[in-house]
This record gives sequence, structure tokens and C-alpha cells, in this order.
Amino acid sequence: MKAKLILENGMEFEGKAFGYTEETVGEVVFNTGMTGYQEVLTDPSYYGQIVTMTYPLVGNYGLNLEDLESDAPKVKGFIVREKCELPSNWRCEMNLDSYLKLHKIMGIEQIDTRALTKVLRNNGTMKGIITTREISFDDAKALMNNFSNKEAVKNVTTKEKYIVEGKGHHVAIMDFGIKSNIIRNFIKRDCKLTIFPADANYKEILDVNPDLVFLSNGPGDPEDLTGVIENIRHLVDKKPISGICLGHQLLCIALGGKTGRLKFGHRGANHPVKDLEENKIFITSQNHGYVVKEMPENTEVTHINVNDSTVEGMRNKKHKIFSVQFHPEACPGPQENQYLFDKFLDLI
Repeated sequence: MKAKLILENGMEFEGKAFGYTEETVGEVVFNTGMTGYQEVLTDPSYYGQIVTMTYPLVGNYGLNLEDLESDAPKVKGFIVREKCELPSNWRCEMNLDSYLKLHKIMGIEQIDTRALTKVLRNNGTMKGIITTREISFDDAKALMNNFSNKEAVKNVTTKEKYIVEGKGHHVAIMDFGIKSNIIRNFIKRDCKLTIFPADANYKEILDVNPDLVFLSNGPGDPEDLTGVIENIRHLVDKKPISGICLGHQLLCIALGGKTGRLKFGHRGANHPVKDLEENKIFITSQNHGYVVKEMPENTEVTHINVNDSTVEGMRNKKHKIFSVQFHPEACPGPQENQYLFDKFLDLI
């Protein structure tokens, strides 16, 4: 079935629909990873976004039920140059088309994803719509204008507090859309985890008397989460705090710094980051559209992005606070960044 992607600047890309063929609207972004499409699909940080994969063939090793980063896909749509019809891998349980159909996610293939990526790189991230019907640009624009991602965290956070038992340090996690591999990394270190919904009050967190408070990754603009930021402020001088991605940005605001939006974001598995404390450069996996723009007082930069010099990590000199922008739990190849979970626990 024919389909097309319409961007808010009026550009159209014609292709072929796959997955669940129901019109979808979202923020169009691109990911430069050569593999890891299953992790991308199920990463809650992509909630509300239509993800473009720049690698031309997607789906060649299929999907399985073990490598999920959440309970189901969180993307609004999926754009590929070519989807693989016959995946080949001993762990494959279903193909990409069937997986998207099962979870009611719209996909489009046979469009020039490299050209689309150049448009997003040059013009910045923008809203878009994937549709199979003939629709005027004015109607498409109206649908895009009605789209909002302000409730993203509310839609991906856990609904109730839950506990993962362990014999080591007790970590309280504020779940803004946490990836499963972050939880796995704490479990590997034998931590006891108490995982709270994003709107949990700081008093509830202090009541369990954790050794460390961890702020997870998640979707959307950190400045929309005013209630969460206020709760974090109450925790700053009471418990050690660490965070990843959105959690890092929220910490920045809570401490008095400022965040801002990147033109097209960092999404992929090959972003070089320099650890200033270790004096080493690491290849990192990233997924964010916002970044720390102004550092809080008494806080120093611990990591910088080698490509554009943006802040990738910070440590507070007054309080036990350390956070990073990138994803140390991700495994695009080497697991070299997982040492940061030990650094989080060192705050204790």
C-alpha cells in the first residue's frame, strides 16, 4: 500500500506502508545506529517520535522477546529505506513487519532516508505525519499542530511503586521512562531497587531511606516537569543523587542551571565523549533532543561531546551528585561505559 511522509515544512516523501497501517503524527528524528533497531523501538525516550533509521537495511536479524528495553514499542512511527522480509538469526522470533503490526505501530519504507536525514540535519527536528490517504498540506498541518508530547513522561512511567530485591545498596529510582538495561545494571551489582512513578513525592522516596536516588532517562522537554524538578530540589541535600539523560537534565535545572533544545539531537551508537576525570575518550550510545546549556553553580563538567563540545556529564562540588547525558547501559558493541554505574554507587 502506498504511503507518504509529510513534514511540517511542506516536504513530502512517498513510500510504501508496513506494520499497522493507521495514520500517525509525531516528531520526526533520525538514529544513526547500524544495529539495535529493537532497542530503539522499545526505548521509552522515543515516546511521541517517528524514528528514521539511517542505515539502509533494517530488520535483517529479526526481533526477539529478550532484548526489549520496555514492555512494548514506544515510537509513534518507524521510517526505513528497506525492511528485511526474511530475517536470519538463531534468536529471531518474528520479523519487523509482524512486530509493528502486533503493537499497532505505523511504518513506511522505500523512501530516501539519507535525503530525509539531511533535511532534518539542516532544518532541525520537525513534526510529521505518515498517511496512506490523500490529504492536503493544510489538513496535515492542522493535525501536526494538534500534536503535543508534554504528557510523555506521564504515559511511560510506572503506574505504581515496585521493589526489586537485592542484598547490596538500596537505590530509589525515579522512573521517567527507564530502560530495562539500566535496571539490569543495578541488579548485576546486587542493589535493592525501589522504583517510583515520576510523580512520586520526595517524602515517599525519603521514607524508604535509600542509599542513593537515581533519576532515569525519559522522553520530552525537562522544563515541562516542574513538579518533578521541585521534588528533586528537596532531595538534593538529603541523599546522594545520580542520573542519566533526562534525569541529568532535570538535575541541572533543580540545581539552578538551564537546558535547551538541540537542532536535531544526538541519536545513535557512535558518539565520542571525553571523560575529563579519566582523561579518556569513549564511544557512547545517545538519545536526546535536549542538553545542558548553562551549568549550575558549584557544579563542574565531567564529560564533553567531542563532536560539538556539549555537556555530557556533571558533578556537584557541594553535594553528592553525579550524572551523565549519554547511555552507559547501552551495548552497541563494547560495554566500556558501564563503569559509570560503579561511579554512581561510589557517591554512597
